[in-house]
Amino acid sequence: MRFNGTSIAATCLGVIFTLDRPVFSATAPSKPNIIVILADDLGYGDLGCYGATKIKTPNVDRLAAEGLRFTQAYAPSSTCTPSRFSLLTGEYAWRQKDRKNSILDGDAPLCIEPGRLTLPKMLHQAGYQTGIVGKWHLGLGDGKTPVDFNKEIMPGPLEVGFDYCYIIPATVDRVPNVWIENHKIVSLDPTDPITVSYVTNISDDPTGLEHPELLKQKADKQHSGTIINGISRIGFMKGGKAARFRDEELSTTVVNQSVKFIEQHKDAPFFLEAALFEPHVPRVAKPSLVGSSECGVRGDVIQQIDWETGQIMKALERLNLETNTLVILSSDNGAILFDGYYDHSFEDLNGHQPTGGLRGWKYLVFEGGCRVPLIARWPEQFKPHVTDQMFNLVDLLATFAGITGQCVPKEIAPDSMNLSSLLLETTTNQLRDNTVLHGLSDTLALRLGDWKYIPLNANIKATGMGKGADGSENRFAANHITKPMLFNLATDPGEKTNLISKFPAKAAELQQRLEVIKNQKLP
Repeated sequence: MRFNGTSIAATCLGVIFTLDRPVFSATAPSKPNIIVILADDLGYGDLGCYGATKIKTPNVDRLAAEGLRFTQAYAPSSTCTPSRFSLLTGEYAWRQKDRKNSILDGDAPLCIEPGRLTLPKMLHQAGYQTGIVGKWHLGLGDGKTPVDFNKEIMPGPLEVGFDYCYIIPATVDRVPNVWIENHKIVSLDPTDPITVSYVTNISDDPTGLEHPELLKQKADKQHSGTIINGISRIGFMKGGKAARFRDEELSTTVVNQSVKFIEQHKDAPFFLEAALFEPHVPRVAKPSLVGSSECGVRGDVIQQIDWETGQIMKALERLNLETNTLVILSSDNGAILFDGYYDHSFEDLNGHQPTGGLRGWKYLVFEGGCRVPLIARWPEQFKPHVTDQMFNLVDLLATFAGITGQCVPKEIAPDSMNLSSLLLETTTNQLRDNTVLHGLSDTLALRLGDWKYIPLNANIKATGMGKGADGSENRFAANHITKPMLFNLATDPGEKTNLISKFPAKAAELQQRLEVIKNQKLP
């Protein structure tokens, strides 16, 4: 059962609900503007403030030096769509039985039910103007009829709480490679309509499979569909030549549209999700940043993240908004090197450690796939420091509700915890003691305190072209958990020693706790 946010708000009496208990929210000095800068596939060790030395990130490092830097923060999933679903809904994506929020294609239907209370809808009800710029990847359309990209495209972000959007439908490596502003494709020529398919090659354009000699970056079979800007994509696209984006200009567009949104709403509280594309594949840096790092193109596009962050912060300073703006920077999952394109990301590491020495990569439930950088800066409210508080991006909904004095019943956002007291500095207690981590093939793991349990996983699924990562591929062999694992992250953050035979009772405790969370009955 889902509830309309407005009707529920009338019965909450100012109470914020967490996983276990209602908590009265602390009162912030004023409603801050809120900006979430969400990177794509950024690793725990990819930033200077998290130990990187071959990649320079002075703007992000300044955020960390002037704010909170979390060392125990997690993405809800080690893949993009499920994490973004959880961030906006306050609900673990794996709870969705129909699994329509797995890694989505560009023509997939909207995976968030219009009408449910979401993070942007909650903030809109609190008087905020809400916007998203950049990557969407949560589907478009109602699923009853195929998306027609030549007409009004809905439902989408505007139907789940955003007042404004300037997005690409899915990932940069998936068709259609266009920008959508609100309900319409930007710069679409009606005499050159767009057709998209993830099954049949309906395009007049060459494909990577047929013409690899045309490619700027060689790609695997899944990423060898229609060639656009010298890069082959997942799927096939016909038409829309005037509307197609240029990869080298993506970061500039994100900055320009984000700054435009900030300028338009500088006199009222606003919420902006700046959903960056980097360092997701295909990795293409703007000309001025090509060769700027010591780690090849992947390092270059991480420094591009830093440039984008710096431009947004400059806009806040210019408009005198930086003091009462809460800026949060994080990533939708952990790092990956090869992910379909042969761009020398591994060969050019030059000693850099994208996961900061943690085990595993994107797609996996090991720490390297799920633990992410998380930085929060709000000069009006808190002093700079480093915290080992556990935080999951699923907590943003209830936490922002706590900061803005809104109420979110447990049945609406069952997995989101109100951790606003961390940002309001009214507690030093450890508020979240556990988090569930989700990976490829619906692999789940539980962290409880310092302990982490990964159950056996025999549910390895094979998927077709464009349907996300294929769990049966050899490169995902680490996702096949042939025996349960137990780690103590306090002494073994790299998850090197399986302690299950030494502490069987602890493993049983975590296994039981995971089952309880999995089987939690939602209204």
